[in-house]
Amino acid sequence: MLVDSFGRVATDLRVSLTDRCNLRCTYCMPPEGLDWLPKPDLLTAEEIVRLVRLGVERLGITEVRFTGGEPLLRRELPQIVAAAAALRPRPQISLTTNGIGLARLAGVLAEAGLDRVNVSLDTLDREVFVRLAHRDRLRDVLDGLAAADEAGLTPVKVNAVLMRGINDAEAVPLLSYCLERGYELRFIEQMPLDAQHGWRREDMVTADEIIGLLKDSFDLTDDDPAARGSAPAELFLVNGGPARVGVIGSVTRPFCGTCDRVRLTADGQIRNCLFATEESDLRTALRSGASDDDLAERWTAAVARKKAGHGIDDPGFLQPARPMSAIGG
Repeated sequence: MLVDSFGRVATDLRVSLTDRCNLRCTYCMPPEGLDWLPKPDLLTAEEIVRLVRLGVERLGITEVRFTGGEPLLRRELPQIVAAAAALRPRPQISLTTNGIGLARLAGVLAEAGLDRVNVSLDTLDREVFVRLAHRDRLRDVLDGLAAADEAGLTPVKVNAVLMRGINDAEAVPLLSYCLERGYELRFIEQMPLDAQHGWRREDMVTADEIIGLLKDSFDLTDDDPAARGSAPAELFLVNGGPARVGVIGSVTRPFCGTCDRVRLTADGQIRNCLFATEESDLRTALRSGASDDDLAERWTAAVARKKAGHGIDDPGFLQPARPMSAIGG
């Protein structure tokens, strides 16, 4: 198993397939984009599948989440999903995406073995979408959500980040939209993971504020806290249920003590936390002919060094050099 020195066991593997993205969301990167990783630095599809297989068959991984950048930009995505679905024991397989291109690929991915999707949607207003993402693609995202639902990639989960003075008035409309369509909405506090290093705590809409905004229009009651386990979202029944909404207070309500995640970047680095400042290189060993035993030993040693928490409130906190798009969500 992948166990750290605090006794936490990593069973949830987040695999970034690319650092590229077709949006330019302000909380992630500048309008002009970033210098993408050179193609030779990226893990090949075969290398990704080998490491996922190793994680599942040898190291106790039970859930695999494919991320980016934007994972739908990875041409081999259906083949990678199919390879993961063929593993035994079979892991739960999900995808975090901005939804652009999902309308075309949802059925293909479902056939390949994808179980469900998380789609980012921060606004229902076309002008605000353009302001946030610097692309006029709101319709594509909404169509992608509908296609995922039709393809059976359920429950379709929606991730929303509220920013003060930009889209903080949309908490209620976003939840209403999701309730009408049977999507599960998760609000996420804005985190210091932008390439510009422009994050400011005072611009972040906190979990407490989000809950307060929702309670002005909906009756929220705590869902069973025992069922939360290591899940990052605090869940609330909406108007008595069964519909639920989640709030992920990554900054103000950290859940580091129950974290079960480990991340593999698109260039083959193991990261124990979104906010880690250290990585462990598997790509070099992989390409130097390392055996599965050697790779498993390196991976196990990397997770053993996981720190107690993300340290955002520590006086010496340093934002990671890599932005979210390069780390993988």
